Amino acid sequence: MSEITQQPAVATPPVYILDPHANRTKEEDIDLSHTVGKFPTWTTIQESLGTRTGWFGDYDYGFLCMPTLPGLTKVTRIPPFFGLKDRLPLVLAIVMGFQHALAMIAGVVTPAVIMSGSGKNGLNFPPAMRTQMISTSLITSGLLSLVQITRFRRSRYFLGTGLLSVVGTSFIFLPVLQSSVANMYASGFCPSTVDSTTGNITYMSCPDAWGAFLGTCMICSFLPMILSFLPPKVLKKVFPPIVTGVTVMMIGVHLVTSGMGQWGGGNGPCKSNPKTGPFVNCPNNNAPRAAPWGDAQWIGLGFLVFSIIMVVEFFGSPFMKNAQVVIGLVVGLIVAVTCGYTTTESVDAAPVVTFLWTRTYKLGIYAPAIIPLLITYTLAMVESIGDITASCEVSQLSVEGREFESRLQGGILADGVAGMLAPLFMNSPMSCYAQNNGIISLTRCANTMAGYMCCLFLVLMGVFSKFGALFLMVPDAVLGGMTTFLFSSVVVSGIRILSFLPWTRRERFIVAAALTLGVGTSVVPGVFTHMFHYTGTNAFILSLINSANIVLDTGFALSAITACLLNAMLPANPPMAAEPIIDRHGPIPSDKEIQEMNVEAQSIHESMLNDKTRH
Repeated sequence: MSEITQQPAVATPPVYILDPHANRTKEEDIDLSHTVGKFPTWTTIQESLGTRTGWFGDYDYGFLCMPTLPGLTKVTRIPPFFGLKDRLPLVLAIVMGFQHALAMIAGVVTPAVIMSGSGKNGLNFPPAMRTQMISTSLITSGLLSLVQITRFRRSRYFLGTGLLSVVGTSFIFLPVLQSSVANMYASGFCPSTVDSTTGNITYMSCPDAWGAFLGTCMICSFLPMILSFLPPKVLKKVFPPIVTGVTVMMIGVHLVTSGMGQWGGGNGPCKSNPKTGPFVNCPNNNAPRAAPWGDAQWIGLGFLVFSIIMVVEFFGSPFMKNAQVVIGLVVGLIVAVTCGYTTTESVDAAPVVTFLWTRTYKLGIYAPAIIPLLITYTLAMVESIGDITASCEVSQLSVEGREFESRLQGGILADGVAGMLAPLFMNSPMSCYAQNNGIISLTRCANTMAGYMCCLFLVLMGVFSKFGALFLMVPDAVLGGMTTFLFSSVVVSGIRILSFLPWTRRERFIVAAALTLGVGTSVVPGVFTHMFHYTGTNAFILSLINSANIVLDTGFALSAITACLLNAMLPANPPMAAEPIIDRHGPIPSDKEIQEMNVEAQSIHESMLNDKTRH
């Protein structure tokens, strides 16, 4: 290298281009052909498979495996950032893909486990059918994630985000299914028996309920497909953060109650603590080491899983932290097997290999669930807008402009298509997952090759159904310790959305009114479902009453409707004089602080009025 003997006249700062397409022309930006998936060339395949660099690269693999020990862990160099289309070493792609798959397993499998479970809110499926549901969820997640990651184009519209955007069974469909199934058992659509001596109700398996729910989901999936062609600004205006934040938080609250029921021993008939009959103990009297609901042994098993998640967060390596929920579940399962809480019935009943449509269900339409599902699909679509935006941010891509809007349009359309294809695969609707954005941020790998490897692992886990059957070996209390933590994260997501609001009197009133109905219904289920009394036989009227009861018994639906209506009707009033004093239990602010807060509140009010005038 030649020696530099003269300094340049003007020092030019270095320019770092994170996006390989950041310097593209305006015509290229409009074309957006670079965002669509393409097959690798033969030269690229040879370099990846035939060289050491292609296999391993120079990545610091120790970064992923080094545990965090207070006072002992040394700060290593920051790993390089791998963009969407960068050349990624094959081994690193496999490791990153496996890490994404581990982070998804709990979220993908949990809805299937809960939906197929026992009790008036579950389908009460036998072990073989539950195992198939779990395998179907994993396979469907892997296949539909390929669509989001690859990205296809037709004319000026796209299908998929082209990001490392994975999809999975959305938790927000779970409350609608539970309310619908409970209504089906109550109306006689699903079979149940009553013990004449004890009065205990035994709920029978109801595959027709699952088929009716899937068919209704397919019909309702046309809504997000149609709305995907609207500008994202319109959707955000109709469903602002104050609506989505309250709704997401209430979905989490509803799910936490289900998780805590599992933690106590299960959500089946034993939850009511009957004094006689086959369900005095959980899950039933014939189960190994059965005990009453809420017994110390169930609480201890769930708390063990919860404690392991905490320990991994404190001391685990980056790889372990991204799989902390699975690690907690595995430790809980090992303890449960060692102590004799499990049987191998589910694993023995599962075939070695399975695939989609091994077991099918008669599709139908359950009219009372249409309105709740339309609300749910809309909320899933709005939530996907936030997830895709976060994916662009952690992928170091712009969150505005034509390319970003095309990714939103493609992602929402792909979610709508997934809402139709997933029921055809005999699985609940799927949408974008947000959990994997944290892995991208931590590992600095947004490469789509890692996403393809993740899809491969998910499909393989589903095909080998013995793997899915392991989740049915897990006692409900162990699952409860895991799912309650997962569902609480949904609550936190809603709180985070609400934290960006200006929190004037108007916002506080809307949120309080929405939570009044939403929390009330979640804490006291069924409180609003006894208002309608109809003894006739008119099918249309009965369908309307059932539909109204499902909405009234679904806390997040009530919160969403209330927040949406109040946000549209309430004017943006100027803040009151005492408005700036938000923390009324803290120290009294000085006159200068009150004056500064008044100025800030007035500025917020003026900006809101200006926005309203512009629109």
